[in-house]
Amino acid sequence: MNFRKTAATLPLLLCIAFTAIAQLNKKNLVKPPANSPEQLFLHPPESAKPGVLWMWMGANVSKAGITKDLEALKEEGFNNTTMLGLADVTNPWGAPVDKDPTPDVIAWTEPWWALVKHAANESKRLGMTMGLFNGAGYATSGGVWITPELSMQQLSWSQKRISGNSGKQKIELDRPKVDPRSNARFPTYNAKNGKIEMPEIPERKTYYKDIAVLAMPAKDTVFKSSIIDLTPLMTPDGKLEWDAPEGNWVIYRFGHTTMGAAVQPAQWQAAGFECDKMSPKAVEFHMDHVIGEIKKHLGPLVGNTVDHVYFDSYEENDATWTPKMREEFAARRGYDILPYLATFAGRTVEGREQTDRFRNDFNNTVQDLYRDVYYITIAKKLKAAGLNFQSEPYGGPWRSDEVVPLVSNVMGEFWTHDGTFAPYELDGVIASLRRSNQNILAAEAFTGQPADSKWSETPAWLKPVGDEAFCAGINKIVIHRFVEQPWDDKYKPGNAMGQWGTHFDRTQTWWKPAKAMVNYLQRCSAILQWGHYMPNTLNDFGVHLGNMDIVIKEIHRKENTTDVYFVANTSHYPGNVDCTFNVAGMQPELWDPVAGTMRDLNEFTQKDGKTSITLKFDDAQSFFIVFRKPFVKLGFIQKANFTASKPVLSLDGPWIVKFDAAWGGPATAVKFDELTDWAANADKGIKYYSGTAVYSKTFNIPKDELAKLNHTVYINLGTVNCIARVFINNKDAGVVWTAPWRIAIPTTMLGTANEIKIEVTNVWANRLIGDEQEPADMKWLPNMYMYNSGQYLKEFPDWFLKNEPRPSKGRYCFTTWNYFDSKSKLSPSGLLGPVKIEEDAF
Repeated sequence: MNFRKTAATLPLLLCIAFTAIAQLNKKNLVKPPANSPEQLFLHPPESAKPGVLWMWMGANVSKAGITKDLEALKEEGFNNTTMLGLADVTNPWGAPVDKDPTPDVIAWTEPWWALVKHAANESKRLGMTMGLFNGAGYATSGGVWITPELSMQQLSWSQKRISGNSGKQKIELDRPKVDPRSNARFPTYNAKNGKIEMPEIPERKTYYKDIAVLAMPAKDTVFKSSIIDLTPLMTPDGKLEWDAPEGNWVIYRFGHTTMGAAVQPAQWQAAGFECDKMSPKAVEFHMDHVIGEIKKHLGPLVGNTVDHVYFDSYEENDATWTPKMREEFAARRGYDILPYLATFAGRTVEGREQTDRFRNDFNNTVQDLYRDVYYITIAKKLKAAGLNFQSEPYGGPWRSDEVVPLVSNVMGEFWTHDGTFAPYELDGVIASLRRSNQNILAAEAFTGQPADSKWSETPAWLKPVGDEAFCAGINKIVIHRFVEQPWDDKYKPGNAMGQWGTHFDRTQTWWKPAKAMVNYLQRCSAILQWGHYMPNTLNDFGVHLGNMDIVIKEIHRKENTTDVYFVANTSHYPGNVDCTFNVAGMQPELWDPVAGTMRDLNEFTQKDGKTSITLKFDDAQSFFIVFRKPFVKLGFIQKANFTASKPVLSLDGPWIVKFDAAWGGPATAVKFDELTDWAANADKGIKYYSGTAVYSKTFNIPKDELAKLNHTVYINLGTVNCIARVFINNKDAGVVWTAPWRIAIPTTMLGTANEIKIEVTNVWANRLIGDEQEPADMKWLPNMYMYNSGQYLKEFPDWFLKNEPRPSKGRYCFTTWNYFDSKSKLSPSGLLGPVKIEEDAF
């Protein structure tokens, strides 16, 4: 053997070997291990598929709509739903829409359960799982089955001043009174007067239980030794006789009544009391009822297809009492609560320091009870029933570290405030999750205020918000929200969750092409569920910005000798970024979760145990940087990490554009001499158009030029509002939904004579605004929650109920919430280009 010759050709041999291995992998002749990052990236498992919060709006639910919803979700790449039975509209309290076509469908009643069973059976047929909220509404836990006795309790008191040293006195103590209106965080719909308000709760007047009667000197500070317990002396009607010692005295009658807080935003017929979270009797009764109803109506589906019960974020005022509070406080704090009840009436007992200590002890007791009674009871009951406990464990009177380990499906929450990531108490949940060694953190994802989400959201707008959530620690997406669409498909955008977005519904204009975004979410979730989290220390990841407007976020996962970093530009500014990773001796790879591609990075430096790489980011672009195989230095020039593109052909000149006349577009195809914004078009059918339009044109490539092209070229669409699917010679080339707004195609898709078709989809906002140019044929009521955030449907119109043509002929859309008027600003729409065919410049 000629060793000198072999050594000289070794780099070339290695290159050939690595290329051969890569080709084998591409052909699936060499399969990566089942749980390897590569396998997870290429074939995301079921655990990585997103779910939805499936909103059933009031009585507006149908079997046909349920089936269409679930089939659409399955096709889109979702595999689970969490169903919530809400009011007709939410803002955030519930409100009805009058003249409901199916008024008998009330949450947690038999007609409703028949629909739930249909949904569960359809979920089973489709291989999906389903969960239910633990009552009507989304906050917090209760129902019409909760009596005043089992409801959340409020401490109350009355007082009477007397002077002592005058012999035995007959004293009559008033029963404590509270504001008859509900002690709740949000108002509710009052069916008696049709108003949204804090309604009067009759039980706040009729239900009352005494705790104690205490007499104490009428001075600012009192001592326990001077407090006299008169409880045994009082008759049930509040009368007693007492020979008071000399001095001025205040007699307090302490008791408790229901807070009157109801679950919300539920249909008013289903809006029962919140259960007492500190009472074992109340929580057990509530859970037994919920689980019992689920088992009664869903039978063998429970624990299989129906696999979880959901508890949303805590949204009630704090309770101040529970029937066993005295016993619980004494057992946990070691002293009697009774003398300190006066602190609730504003008195100081045993001095300021001791009063403050008591208040702290009381709060700790409440937190103990929420853990030991509320969370532990729920966890035990659901586990015994074979159901998972899905919860957003924040916002309530408990310690996150103590309750998060009790939750089997932990969820956080983030919003799309002004197009940026807006977490809601997420840091505490994430820290608790990691301390309890749990791996999966789901999130109520992309929740939107009306200022941000009014049928104007796009997948590209949502992407950096989701990326920052991934970098924060979220690794399973549960979209907020997906609304059950019960009506014929001609009624679009259809049913809405009141003012709330994000509008991720099957009736969305961009629903079908957005499957590309769902694939992205799957890939990201799959990798971010793999391995274990590595803390972001000062030495783990470093960044130097070439463009100071760029915002870079990252998260690091590791298992054995494999390191994976998710690095995301969460801004809308492109540029180069110098990144340093706490890894050495390994070959860096770039995995693109949008394109689903994997490649080695060849330009990098390794020094002092770290690897430095310059990454080129486009607008809101993200990558996985993977270190999984040892670095072997090759003696030949390799391809640069990020190559410039060179133009092959500019597709200038006219385009033929076909709109859908059913949604107001021109009846015949239109010639666009140049690519322009639909919203600026003089033709109202184009200006106010929402939906998909097909751009088409033909182009030629000389045979000799075609032969010179690389194996892969790119269709660069330039500016797109908001999503596009590309066809080359009637072959589907894929969807373009985010920067860099281009898609790779094999050169074999091209010939000398070619046709390109581009299906471009915009948002619903423009058609809804166009409708507002026409006479009204629906009645609306103003939203009182947020200024200028829209109107909700007052009643279903007669033409809708009778399935007749609508009176206002120029209107096309139907929905239950209206964000717009005739002067609202249109959203940029259509293909603006320039459209080019490009290839890499080596």
